[in-house]
Amino acid sequence: MKGFKDFLLRGNLIELAVAFIMAAAFATVVNAAVAMIMDLVGKAGGTPDFSTYEPGGVGVGAFFTALIAFLILSAIVYFFIVTPYTKAREHMDRDRTEAPAMVTEDVALLTEIRDLLASRNTQP
Repeated sequence: MKGFKDFLLRGNLIELAVAFIMAAAFATVVNAAVAMIMDLVGKAGGTPDFSTYEPGGVGVGAFFTALIAFLILSAIVYFFIVTPYTKAREHMDRDRTEAPAMVTEDVALLTEIRDLLASRNTQP
């Protein structure tokens, strides 16, 4: 029972649950943006829903509607989530450039002792 409790209270599981809840909440925002853009696409194409489109009697309209919605959703995710995240990550990484390691006095002394002992052992 203790192992199960540790599993549930582990940080990664909690972080995953929070991410899932945030993604579900953000999905409504993305869906609203997709619906708005689909309306614009529909007005440009003359109809807001392509499901009735049947060239040659083949009902491909629902596929076109789903495909356009997927492309719009992908573009929204890329341009409003992935690109800003990548730029922010690059900015943070640039700020975190490693400074040269400061060698403390005791480490420098120990290094000198090591080098002296090594040179002493190599002399015949």
